[in-house]
Amino acid sequence: MQRKKPEQDHTAGQKAPATFTCVAIGHVRSPYKERFGTPRQPVVTAQTLEDRALDARIELLPAMNFEQALQDLEGFEYIWVLAWLHLNSGWNPQVMPPRGPKVKRGLFATRAPHRPNPIGLSALRLIRVEGRVLHVRGIDLLDGTPVLDVKPYVPYSDAFAAARAGWLEGLAQDEGDRYE
Repeated sequence: MQRKKPEQDHTAGQKAPATFTCVAIGHVRSPYKERFGTPRQPVVTAQTLEDRALDARIELLPAMNFEQALQDLEGFEYIWVLAWLHLNSGWNPQVMPPRGPKVKRGLFATRAPHRPNPIGLSALRLIRVEGRVLHVRGIDLLDGTPVLDVKPYVPYSDAFAAARAGWLEGLAQDEGDRYE
């Protein structure tokens, strides 16, 4: 298919900012109050509180028209949640992942929560939407975690079943790594 609109350059003369401000749009209401026992990933629930994926809520802030912003989201089975991991401070360029051989890995080749910008990304099952409250399953965030954004999980563009997994390839999955 040939492009109908002429090409444009929106970046010429623009300098990307080195710093910027984010604001919370809501907060997680989670059964997890401490780091130990909280899933490392939404699907890794072995040795966590109740050893299963637990339900939680994401409560968006009032007076921001978020009820309108959530319109049409309920038809999606999963959502992406971007969160600010507010209890984490500091980071290291190499970390020891909880899985696999006890070898330090480059931070950006892991999902360690201590990062230069403590941003978390979670794919959560959306149970239902009530007003400005999202009911979710498989939370891997602590209670009170600030939420930066919510986006629908779109299987045709978000899932790459044949993608390589780097150093994680060939590692046995932990018991309880899957949830329904």
